Amino acid sequence: MASNSILVIGGGFAGLTAALEAAEIGHEVFIIEKTPFLGGRVMQLNKYFPKLCPPSCGLEIQYQRIKNNPKVKFFTLAEVTKVEGGVGNYDVTVRIKPRYAGPSSPDLSELCGSLDSDVVNDFEFGLATRKPVYMDAPFAFPQRYVVDKAAMSDADKAKAKKCEYIDLNEEEKTVTLNVGSIVIATGWKPYDVTKLTNLGAGQVKNCISNMQMERLASPYGPTNGKIVRPSDGREPKKIAFVQCAGSRDENHLHYCSYICCAASLKQAQYVREQYPDAEVTIFYIDLRTPGRYDNFAKKVLADEKTFAVKGKVAAVEQDKAGDDVWVTVEDAVSGSKSVERFDLVVLATGMQPSLAGASLPIDVPVDSEGFIIGGEEKGIFAAGCAKQPLDVMKSAQSATGAAMKAIQTVRGR
Repeated sequence: MASNSILVIGGGFAGLTAALEAAEIGHEVFIIEKTPFLGGRVMQLNKYFPKLCPPSCGLEIQYQRIKNNPKVKFFTLAEVTKVEGGVGNYDVTVRIKPRYAGPSSPDLSELCGSLDSDVVNDFEFGLATRKPVYMDAPFAFPQRYVVDKAAMSDADKAKAKKCEYIDLNEEEKTVTLNVGSIVIATGWKPYDVTKLTNLGAGQVKNCISNMQMERLASPYGPTNGKIVRPSDGREPKKIAFVQCAGSRDENHLHYCSYICCAASLKQAQYVREQYPDAEVTIFYIDLRTPGRYDNFAKKVLADEKTFAVKGKVAAVEQDKAGDDVWVTVEDAVSGSKSVERFDLVVLATGMQPSLAGASLPIDVPVDSEGFIIGGEEKGIFAAGCAKQPLDVMKSAQSATGAAMKAIQTVRGR
């Protein structure tokens, strides 16, 4: 029998938008999210376009819509493992990893503080550590802690077993969902900075990625919003942004990641607002700020201490006598080559689809970069950055379009 339910793979901004658009029209929707929390990459930003809102603002609206709509059901720490059937009638097998923390668990910060183990915090892109019992952000949803059992020492496990809100014996579960259509909103990941060997390769102490800069600037980040050098906590006075770090490069990502230029301009504004005496230089190939971002670019570049230099950065190296960073760049206008010292360098690393180098158990075509390029004849629709590099606003628009197509699919059968 045909199903009117819709499956959404991915619980980031695009996935949430697609799910809510379908649910508010009356369709049962299932969201499958592989991490412990909904919100995706937007959760990790300090501010996002077009209004430069903090992520808690836009996401809280989405979370409230989910809470108030019984048509939306979501599974976190979940992964689709098998898809059988066809358009209008898919049976989807979902594996759900144990969270180990109960649904009514209170603030477990006291327990967290007593634990011995520390783990590299992937949410902070390695800028900090976390405890095995954690919540990524104060506004995370669901508002439930998660337990990283594999990272616990024996002593930690002994402490956790005494907590009535934690069950370390919880087991993995499998559920099967019957749906008529599928929206894939698996999002994006930052390009691996260690592949950019000429730009520091993740080895230069004070050369960070653009997403690490977002975490430094976030009030919920590792430095409570203070932009400092990772090596020594010093306030940077001279900062460089290197555009197209891995993008538009035949050895890395062949395409433009769309939002990187505007993101660097936004981050330059973070720096200038926090440090009125700091100087910012943006090295770019082409400064791409389409549509409304053009006015934003003009505003940022009107600042007398923010400079844009058209030139290709050839090398980023650490000072041999300290932690400063040397940038070698060829000015495309004058043709001159220079080497300049900076306190901090930010690489505008590109957006890579999360499916790059991975796969879903669904037969949908992807291009050489990992973007989904088909599947609609099967009632499978890509949304957001699973389809192409987009900002948050255009991801939401893409998700609405995918939801409408999914609705038409299940209603047309």
